[in-house]
Amino acid sequence: MAVLFLVNAKLLLPSAASASCSYSVPTQIGSWKPKTASSSGTSFVCRRSVFWGLTALILGKELRIDAANAAVLEAEDDQDLLDKVMRDRKKRLERQGVIRSSTQETGYLQDLVYRLSKIGQAIEKNDLDAASSVLGSTKDSEWLKNVNAALYKFSSSEEEKTEVDAFNSSVVGLMSSVSVNDIEASKIAFVASANAFEKWTALSGLVEQLKGL
Repeated sequence: MAVLFLVNAKLLLPSAASASCSYSVPTQIGSWKPKTASSSGTSFVCRRSVFWGLTALILGKELRIDAANAAVLEAEDDQDLLDKVMRDRKKRLERQGVIRSSTQETGYLQDLVYRLSKIGQAIEKNDLDAASSVLGSTKDSEWLKNVNAALYKFSSSEEEKTEVDAFNSSVVGLMSSVSVNDIEASKIAFVASANAFEKWTALSGLVEQLKGL
């Protein structure tokens, strides 16, 4: 029985010669032809050759399409980046022109740098009377009006204007703390004022124009 089963199984399997097939990876649809193999004078198309041949062809076209799409997207990204660089450069040049032609406003800001330095030194020594003599006691002080005129003139973005508002709020708080001789609150308000002004100078591009920062 076992011998008979083996014989029948062998008859059901194709010979090694008839089962073998080969294929070539096509480069163009029109040029691809599946290879055939002959068994007992009858030609047949190797199904595996057809499958892998068409798979390679389809994948090859998809890869070429993906590469082309990636190249287009990369070119668009490069153009967007170049446009942004050109816009930023134009804005920077325009602002530099405004700064060069606004020597009076730049002078107000330079005075603010010196004024903050003196106030900081006085607060560090716990000498609030000296700080008050430089700071003043009201937001309507002439020096603060001049500083605000310069700050708003050079502010072109919402972020810069936000820092100007933060600076003014901190200065008013500093005046209040100094007037009641609250040294700790004065230190906190002074640091907040100095930080807001320093951040504004970085945003506006004035950081390189002012001395003492």
